[in-house]
Amino acid sequence: MSSFWSSESSRTFVVAEIGQNHQGSLSTAKQMIKAAKECGADCVKFQRSNLAEKFTVSALARPYTGPNSWGRTYGEHKAWLEFSSGEYRELQRFATDHNIVFTASAMDAASFRELEEQLRVPFIKIGSGDADNVPLLRYAANRTIPLIISTGMLDWDQVCSIYTHFRHRKDVALLHCVSSYPTPPGDIMLRMIPLLRAHFPELTIGYSGHELGIQHSVASVALGAKIVERHFTLDKAWKGTDHQASLNPAEFGRMVRCIRAIENDVPIDASALIDRLREVLQGEDLDEPELLAALKEIDPHHRQLLECERPCYNKLGKSLVYASDLNCGTVLTESNVQVKVSEPKGLSPRLYDSVVGTTVKCAVFKDDPILMQHF
Repeated sequence: MSSFWSSESSRTFVVAEIGQNHQGSLSTAKQMIKAAKECGADCVKFQRSNLAEKFTVSALARPYTGPNSWGRTYGEHKAWLEFSSGEYRELQRFATDHNIVFTASAMDAASFRELEEQLRVPFIKIGSGDADNVPLLRYAANRTIPLIISTGMLDWDQVCSIYTHFRHRKDVALLHCVSSYPTPPGDIMLRMIPLLRAHFPELTIGYSGHELGIQHSVASVALGAKIVERHFTLDKAWKGTDHQASLNPAEFGRMVRCIRAIENDVPIDASALIDRLREVLQGEDLDEPELLAALKEIDPHHRQLLECERPCYNKLGKSLVYASDLNCGTVLTESNVQVKVSEPKGLSPRLYDSVVGTTVKCAVFKDDPILMQHF
């Protein structure tokens, strides 16, 4: 069982997702760690990527010249925002000095190994973009490091597939998540939290929110979430796509105070929940029509790739790609197949097992997306 969270714990584990909101600045990242601690967060989380392992060459070469860009290509943009291993160690020491847990999302298999074996973080997050990454999930399932896994952009069958990988583990948490920045209230589906708790009792269930405001994140705790993760920023006007759906220090601090006020309550039904939130939220933080929209009745089939998630999927959804140049007639082995963000997209990573063992009927090249017409 994880020392940070459990389904039986009365205390909610609150994660400030710094991600790449630090703008590529080590000093800004340190300011954010310090501010998150002052707001009452239990943990700060970054995002660790090995760019050559996460993206194909063509995806990195894509022109990226919009208002949020830090480089001429997407690869230059991502490289600007990536810290070195040495800088990560410096941030780890800074977090330790400020008595707050430090970790990161592993955005690819190489980063997972680095976080576990070299940086030795206490747990690793697998984000929604890798929640259907079959080889990464298999690898992670057989490690001993605790894990948090988000479920954005998935359908219910894929969520069940994650469960089959990790049901033997007592230190794995599954977060309800909608990958839309910001998430419209009608798509938040807060009742997914008790649904996940009922279907997957071995796992700890939490919530990763990308909506505006704090009320839905507080409500998730009343519905049984034991982990709450929210993106964190010092200034919502900063350059970058995540800042608008992030909480600033004032908002994050209010959220933590409200969570601590209700986390010992017994999970309650929707009507009682709104009454309870009226008691703990300040007026500016409560919008009852939006809360009701997020509390609509749902069943498992509502967990699917939503229209509001499609922009994120189109940008960061991963594909099966070739790990090397291969001759016509090659029978694919696991070493021939990788999972990357590809431009253009290839077959879904969930088809990994049906692709391994097939024979390519044409010559193919490293980083090319795997397509059905190749077989």
